[in-house]
Amino acid sequence: MPKIRSRESSTKRGYGYKWQQARKQYLLEHPVCVDHQQRGLIVIATVVDHKKPHRNDEALFWDQNNWQSLCKQCHDSHKQRLEKSGVDIGCDEDGLPLDKNHHWN
Repeated sequence: MPKIRSRESSTKRGYGYKWQQARKQYLLEHPVCVDHQQRGLIVIATVVDHKKPHRNDEALFWDQNNWQSLCKQCHDSHKQRLEKSGVDIGCDEDGLPLDKNHHWN
């Protein structure tokens, strides 16, 4: 039988009241899913996503330059798959992929 991983509560992972307030304000200011918007579609965002996984780095967690608005479908589908694959997501300041194994590097 497979092991069931226990996960800390969202509050213990940093998503408590302060995050909920910041999330609410960010979505008011950035209401459209960026993935859909890039495809010319307007879909209301409901998730504030960390573009680069913060992995408990508090500065990266609160860095709004690392945030993006996504709809739940986009966040829960391809974004989660990428993060779970262990691939570094995103690009550096020069536009080069962070993933050292990317064919552009």
